[in-house]
Amino acid sequence: MTKADKLKNANAHIPPCLQVLNGQLLDFDEAEGTAEMQFDVSEQFCHSINVVQGGNVTVMLDAAMSHALFMQQTDVAALPTLELKVSFLEPTLAGKIVARGRVVKCGKSISFLEGSLINPAGQLAAVASATAKVVRQKRD
Repeated sequence: MTKADKLKNANAHIPPCLQVLNGQLLDFDEAEGTAEMQFDVSEQFCHSINVVQGGNVTVMLDAAMSHALFMQQTDVAALPTLELKVSFLEPTLAGKIVARGRVVKCGKSISFLEGSLINPAGQLAAVASATAKVVRQKRD
């Protein structure tokens, strides 16, 4: 399967919680364990003065980090988050937002991930780190 096919397949299976944020996988690098996603967030996900609510910022970071691992490790069935830390650095306003995820380390059952979020003004708006349980597909 080509990279273009993998991107198309991943975007065809974007979960509804990311579809409502108009999320799509833009790029990934299997060898580096990275993924880049774009979201086009409307004002319905904002609180005061067009600022995206922090839970939605967290969703975007979590998605980018998860996709980095899913695109690198093809036998992963699920990736439940065990621990997640988010630091909010700048406001994230509605509009086109880029989230990047990176696999720091992945073992048989635990992974360590990092993420960053770029707001529509091009600023680093939030960073995250996560620990997740790697649930592998059962082999026949």
